[in-house]
Amino acid sequence: MRPANRSAMLPIVNRAALQCGAGLAALATLGFAAPAAAQTEPEDDPAADGADQTDSVEEAVSDYIEGDAPPPGTDREIAFEADTLEYNSDTDTVVAHGNVLLREGERSVRADQVRWDRPAGRIDASGNVRYVDGDGNQVYASEIELTDKFETGALEDLLLVLREGGRLAAERGERSDDGRIALQRAAYSGCAVVTQDGCPKTPSWKITAERVIYDPDANRVRFENGFFSLFGQRILPLPTLELRTDGGPKSGFLVPQVRISRSNGLEVSGSYYWRLAENRDLQLGAHLFTDAPPMATATYRELSDDGAFQATGYVTRSRRIDPFTQSPQGEQDFRGYLAANGRYNFDANWSFTGSARIASDRTFLRRYDISRDDRLRTMAELERIDEDSYFVIAGFATQTLRLDQRQGVVPVALPLIDYRRRIDDPLLGGTVTLRGNTLAITRQEGQDTQRALVSAQWDLRRVTGLGQVVELTALARGDVYHTENSSLTTIANYRGTDGWQSRAIALAALDVSWPLAGPLFGGTQVLTPRVQVVATPKIQNATIPNEDSRAIDLEDVNLFSLNRFPGDDRFEDGARVTYGVEWEMTRPNWRVSANIGQSYRLDDKQIIFPDGTGLSDKFSDIVGRARVRYKDLVSFTYRFRLDKDDLTPRRTEIDATIGSRKTYLELGYLRLDRNIPLINEDLGDREELRAAGRFAFADYWSVFGSAVVNMTNRDEDPTLQSDGFAPIRTRLGVAYQDDCIDLGVTWRRDYVTQGDALQGSTFELTFRLLNLGFGG
Repeated sequence: MRPANRSAMLPIVNRAALQCGAGLAALATLGFAAPAAAQTEPEDDPAADGADQTDSVEEAVSDYIEGDAPPPGTDREIAFEADTLEYNSDTDTVVAHGNVLLREGERSVRADQVRWDRPAGRIDASGNVRYVDGDGNQVYASEIELTDKFETGALEDLLLVLREGGRLAAERGERSDDGRIALQRAAYSGCAVVTQDGCPKTPSWKITAERVIYDPDANRVRFENGFFSLFGQRILPLPTLELRTDGGPKSGFLVPQVRISRSNGLEVSGSYYWRLAENRDLQLGAHLFTDAPPMATATYRELSDDGAFQATGYVTRSRRIDPFTQSPQGEQDFRGYLAANGRYNFDANWSFTGSARIASDRTFLRRYDISRDDRLRTMAELERIDEDSYFVIAGFATQTLRLDQRQGVVPVALPLIDYRRRIDDPLLGGTVTLRGNTLAITRQEGQDTQRALVSAQWDLRRVTGLGQVVELTALARGDVYHTENSSLTTIANYRGTDGWQSRAIALAALDVSWPLAGPLFGGTQVLTPRVQVVATPKIQNATIPNEDSRAIDLEDVNLFSLNRFPGDDRFEDGARVTYGVEWEMTRPNWRVSANIGQSYRLDDKQIIFPDGTGLSDKFSDIVGRARVRYKDLVSFTYRFRLDKDDLTPRRTEIDATIGSRKTYLELGYLRLDRNIPLINEDLGDREELRAAGRFAFADYWSVFGSAVVNMTNRDEDPTLQSDGFAPIRTRLGVAYQDDCIDLGVTWRRDYVTQGDALQGSTFELTFRLLNLGFGG
C-alpha cells in the first residue's frame, strides 16, 4: 500500500525495488547499493501521483541499468545512504538530503545535501562536506563538486587534511583533468591544530601563498609567492617552494646549523640533499668558521634488495698537531675523516658486513666535534649462518687516536676464522658443539702471534621430577700458538714464550638450579638457589701469550661462566664450586630482582688471576646485582663486588632513572677500588659520576643538562693529578619541541685540551622543522 500523501516518506521495508534498482542505479555511475527513502513534491491526486513519482524513480533507475551501464572492466560497488531521495524526471537529476554518505572502496563523501546531474555527469555536495580520497587524505569544505567517477572538481572554503598529518586551507580550489588541485590564497602546515586534549592550537609554523598546486599522485605541494611564518610571524619570503606531503625525502636545501666553539669560533653549516633515486641519496654540505678554514662534507646512502651501504666524509685544509709534542705544524695540510659501513645478503645463509673509520690525524674528530672516540676500528667479515652451524672469516684493524700511544704497537687481527657446528648426541642425549678457530695478530713495532684451536663441547640439560634443572658439560680442546718478538711487550704476563707452544684443555661441569615459585604481596616470586661444580686439570698458561684475556674482573654476569677469563688465550684451571641464589618478584607495574654469589677453589693449585680481580684467593669476592622497576617511571640497578674478608666494596655501580619521557633524572655512578698493581694497564681503579636530566614546563618547553665528572684521586691512580673532582664535560640547554618543530640553545664545556681540540665553551643553536623538506 502506497502513502496517501506524496510528501510522505517511503518506508525502507516497502522499498525492495529501490534496494535492488535505485540502490544500484539511481546514482548510476556511482553504482549505489544501499536502501534510501524518497520524498516527492505534493500534487492534486496524492495516491496516484505518489505512485507515479515512485515509478518514475524506479523507471529512471531501470533505464540507466539497462542502457547506460558502466564501461566494461569497471566493476564498482558504491554504498549510498541518505534520509530522503528526490528525482526530477524533467531534468534527470537526483537529490539526496540529510546525512548523505557515498562510499566506494576507500573513498567516501559525507554532506548535508548531494545533487546528481546525470546528463552532465556532475555531483554537487554542500553543507558540512567531508571527502576522503583513496590515499586517506580528507577534504572539508562548504561546497564540493565531483564527477560521476568520484573525482573532485571545484571546492569552496576548504581544508585538506593529508594522511601524513599536513593541512592545507584555502578560500577556493579547483581540480584539473590531470588530478592536480589548484588552490587560491592557501596556507599549509605540518603541525597539529589541536592539542592532545582536543583544544585548538596555533601551528608553530606555516607557509602561506597566493597560489598552491597540490599533486596527490606525486604527493607534492608547490607554493608560488609565499611566506614562511614562525609562531605567527612572517620571517622568510618564498618566491617558489615545493615539498612532499607524504613524509618522503625530496631534493632540497636543509635548515642551516649555528655553533660557537673555542677551537673554531663561529660555525655556520648547511647542506643540500640530493635524491638520486628511490633507493639512493647524496647529501653535500659545507662548514664555515671564523677561526678555521672551511670544511666540506658528503654523505652517500644506498639501499637495495640485497643490503645497504652508506659513507660519510669530511675534508679541510689546516695545520695538524704533532701527537707527542702537541705543537702545530708550520704548513697547512689536508685533514679529514671517512666512515663507511654496509651489509649485503647473498642468500638466506651467506652475508658480508664491513665498516671502515679512518681519520687523517688524532685530533681531527675532537677539533670539529664529530666524535670523541679514542680509537677507530675497520673490519670486514663474511658469515654463513644456518640452524646448526656458524662460519665467519673476518679481519680487524684499529687506528689509535690517543696522543701518548704509538700506532705501531696497535695490533691488526687478520685473518680471524671461526667455525661452529651443533649436532645431536645419539648415545647420551644432549648436543655436541664442534669448534675450530684460527687468529693471526701482527704489529709493526711489537709482538706477533698466531693461534689455532679445535674443541668439542657436550651439553645435556634435564629437569627432575621435583623441578631441579640439571646441566652437565664436558669440554675437550687443543691449542697451538706461535709467537715472535715477545720481548717488545711491556707487561711480562702478556708475553708468553717465543716460538711454537701448545696446550690441551679438558673440563667437566655440573650445574644444578632449583626454581621455587609462590605468591607474594599480590604477585609472584621465584627463588632459585644454584650450585655449580667445575673441574679442570692443570693448564699451561704461562708460556701462552695473552692477547684477548686481559681485562678480567669478577662480576655477577661471569660468576657461573665455565671460563671466567674473557677471550681464549687464558683458561681457568683447577676445581671450584660456585654457589648463589637469585630472587625475582613480579606484580602489576612492579618487577624486583636480585642475585648474589661466590666461588671457592677446592685445590691448592697456583692461581693465575691477578691480585685485585676478586679471584686471586681460594674464596672469591662476593658479587651480586639488585634491580627495581616500577612501570616506566622508576628504574634502579645496583651492581656490587664485596671483599671476601671485610666486605669492603671493591666495585660499586649504580644506574637510576626516575621520571617520564618529558621530565626525568638519570644518575650513574661507578667506583672500582680493586687495589690492582699498576703493572696491569687494563685493570686500573677509577671513580666516575654521570648525571643527566630534563624538566618540562609550559607545554612544549624544557630545560636539560648533563655532566660527566672524574672522581678518581691520586690514591686510586698515582698517575693522575686530579683532586678527586674533575669535570670532563658538562652541558646545559633550553629547548622547545612540539609535533612539528624542534629548536633549542645548548651550552657545553669541555675541560680537557687534546692537541688543537681546546678546552672551553661551545654554544649550539638547534633548529629543525619536522614534516618539512625544502626543495626548488
